[in-house]
Amino acid sequence: MAKDKVMNWKMKHFAARMQGVEGLIEGEHSDYGNLTSRQCGNFVKIALDRANQLV
Repeated sequence: MAKDKVMNWKMKHFAARMQGVEGLIEGEHSDYGNLTSRQCGNFVKIALDRANQLV
């Protein structure tokens, strides 16, 4: 059984745009191998901040 995704690709691109690294990932089947672990970790921070704003 497939696990539900926590962040869809639109949210991932929003987080990448907020960090200024959207150019490193492209398309719906994005490659995140070009990002540092710090940049990937910031995705979580941005997603949590965004979720808290919506509540």
